[in-house]
Amino acid sequence: MTEEKTEDTPQETSKGERIAKLLARAGVGSRRAVERMIEAGMVKQHGRVITTPATLITSTEGITVDGMKVKEPEPARLWLYHKPPGRVTSYHDPEGRPTIFEALPAHLPRVISVGRLDLNTEGLILLTNDGELSRWMELPATGWLRSYKVRAHGRPSKRKLEEIKEGVTIDGVVYREVEVELGEQEKSNLWLTVGIREGKNREVRKLLEYVGLQVTRLIRLSYGPFDLGKLERGAVVEVEKDALHQLCRPFFVARGVEVAEEKKPAPKPKQKTGWARAKPKTGGRANPRRDSKQRQKAAADASLAKRIERKSATRAAGKQSSGAQRKPAPTRTPRKK
Repeated sequence: MTEEKTEDTPQETSKGERIAKLLARAGVGSRRAVERMIEAGMVKQHGRVITTPATLITSTEGITVDGMKVKEPEPARLWLYHKPPGRVTSYHDPEGRPTIFEALPAHLPRVISVGRLDLNTEGLILLTNDGELSRWMELPATGWLRSYKVRAHGRPSKRKLEEIKEGVTIDGVVYREVEVELGEQEKSNLWLTVGIREGKNREVRKLLEYVGLQVTRLIRLSYGPFDLGKLERGAVVEVEKDALHQLCRPFFVARGVEVAEEKKPAPKPKQKTGWARAKPKTGGRANPRRDSKQRQKAAADASLAKRIERKSATRAAGKQSSGAQRKPAPTRTPRKK
């Protein structure tokens, strides 16, 4: 697969930007989606149909897509969304099935998905208002790992498992190497974790079918550095701008955005080893409440010690006096007969 160059040529920059690229940044869709819209005659400039995605423009003024005005591109933003099963990752579904975009909060701007999940797959989907950012995240060259938790029926072939780990061709489609970690086998069901870096159509299901497993549940846990975590089904949360810039640094640096250097955590002080007792802290901050409790405890201990000492002395004196006052028993004389 050959990658398209995303850099602007000097001539292109001076005269404007390709319409497909600018509309992608405006969140209309990915660059390829915009190109398909242009081919379908959906994109117009001041009422005139745009016929080629190579058309150069300097702004979105007068641009409409399917009759809707296009706003100027905003700074790139990203959201994490926990897709429930039963929704398709599309704005319009020919079969009338519910879509994820119908379920999003009304305050969100127009967003597009980073990749797709099929109808019955659940888990993490990234949403962005920037088509160029979406495309960059999807590229195999970016190298981001997508991890899935899978429940499957059957018993896998060990030989074929090793094959898909190294990369395999199935029905003429070449799949790159994947990461597979087997979990617990529950009777005829098996839990496992699968990591892929391309995200081809139904890739996880097809790979596991190849090794003899039928997927019964598929959950995406992460996409690159972004994790599903404890995000509830149907919930959506925005990634903070600084975190987004740090995690997607190459993309934003190439766009000319100044990204702050990542702050490294301060090194922890080394703990001393051995049996020596720690020295008592001196010159610390006074704590009246703690000091008062310590004085009360010391006074109580002293009072108890005195009471014990007095009782011990009393018992000793009592024993001595009883011994001195005790008289010898009188001797009995026999009676005369």
